[in-house]
Amino acid sequence: MMLLKRTLPAFLLLLAVAGQAQTRRPNIIFIFSDDHAFQAVSAYGGKLAQTPNIDRIAREGAIFRNALVTNSICGPSRATLLTGKYSHRNGYTLNEKRFDVTQLLFPRVLQQHRYQTAWIGKWHLGSLPEGFDYWRILPGQGHYYNPDFIEKGKDTARLPGYVTNVITDVSIDWLQHRDTSKPFMLVVGHKATHREWLPDLQDLGAYDNVNFPLPRSFKDDYKNRVAAQNQDMSIEKTMRLKEDLKVHADYNRFVYNRFTPEEKAKFKAYYDKVSKEFDDKNLSGEALTEWKYQRYLKDYLSTARSLDRNIGRLLDYLDKSGLAANTVVVYASDQGFYLGEHGWFDKRFIYEESLRTPFVVRYPGVIKPGTKVNELMTNVDWAPTILDIAGAPVPGEMQGVSFMPLVKPGANKSGWRKAAYYHYYEFPEPHHVSPHFGLRTERYTLVRFYGPADSWELYDLVKDPMQLRNIYGSKGTEKITATLKEELRKQIESYKDDEALKILDKG
Repeated sequence: MMLLKRTLPAFLLLLAVAGQAQTRRPNIIFIFSDDHAFQAVSAYGGKLAQTPNIDRIAREGAIFRNALVTNSICGPSRATLLTGKYSHRNGYTLNEKRFDVTQLLFPRVLQQHRYQTAWIGKWHLGSLPEGFDYWRILPGQGHYYNPDFIEKGKDTARLPGYVTNVITDVSIDWLQHRDTSKPFMLVVGHKATHREWLPDLQDLGAYDNVNFPLPRSFKDDYKNRVAAQNQDMSIEKTMRLKEDLKVHADYNRFVYNRFTPEEKAKFKAYYDKVSKEFDDKNLSGEALTEWKYQRYLKDYLSTARSLDRNIGRLLDYLDKSGLAANTVVVYASDQGFYLGEHGWFDKRFIYEESLRTPFVVRYPGVIKPGTKVNELMTNVDWAPTILDIAGAPVPGEMQGVSFMPLVKPGANKSGWRKAAYYHYYEFPEPHHVSPHFGLRTERYTLVRFYGPADSWELYDLVKDPMQLRNIYGSKGTEKITATLKEELRKQIESYKDDEALKILDKG
């Protein structure tokens, strides 16, 4: 009896410690890539390449089948992540502008709740970060080889190596030297897989023995779709042999002036073989376009290969350091990307390949492994969710909501959105995609193009998942068109998009 009395306090202490471990606020790592298509992620059923480390996050957590963006372009997507607001509300509708960092940003809210915050890698917002205890970013788009970094409180410095490896190295180094008295939130911003798709030397030729099947929509004729007819983002006409595909590349260009002599020699030797193959084939017409497609995918997927490998490095570090059990890990891209669908590369359109982004999240002890989410989730929801996970209040000015009800077992999903709003602005350069806004529901996509491609489009995603048949104005669609237009107006008014409302009022 005396032994029991002596050991009881120690037992209770152990219970208390265990309880604290369960209630500790989690760390958060948000891995954010650039232009990585969901079709290139094997967790989404893609057959183009294997992505075992991204797949691991999905397998050990949740995969979102309908993660959508609200403006499919690089900088504005980052601005939406930071603010939880649409482009028209955070002021960053176009690339290559200056993002207002003085507005409410989710990392500032985290700092107020004793989180240590950091952003490492690609930032691409024209201003320097604020709301972060530490940051080390690429200037502008950054370089694939031996990139420069701007570091908080220090001069710009060049770091040796391949950019995806370097960003991971810096991220792990920060994790090792952070303030361990606080939980942390780290954004790892990767440059990959942005154009011009320069793979790591170890990945050159990784897919040379693969002949990729043409997407079923590769030879789309764009019938009854004015905006699609007038874009400038086709593999046939827009993709450049010398710059994009490195056929007889000009190695005096700025993009190559980062190489060491040894790196340049290896890189050049590989693409000299590619150039000789091209010359020997003497291609033209459809054969040339299809060859360009093959080379595009080989370079793009080789660049993505290092991305997945480095995600694995980061996951391994979390395991070895003991951080994995209390760290939420998210992987997402800033938007989707075309891998030959409709004959295109790039993004911008509301169509599925650029509207949908890969999004997987692991939250040990909270999200059941293997969770699949089919509801519509958008990138205005990312910041509110991060705050929700951290136990911080979501400011009323944020336009998204936490998606945690979609992934918590037993949570009520009944009030979740049934439609997602979208608005794209950048025109005419660089790809001549007409500005447009629209609505995506579980089954339909309704689009209002304005500017020179002044027109409406409507797609039934069940009957026409590749979005090849614009049925707007077709007999029998009157009722669903009226319903969708009514919902579109509600969304525009709810999100206070005054520009879109004026256009909608004109008809």
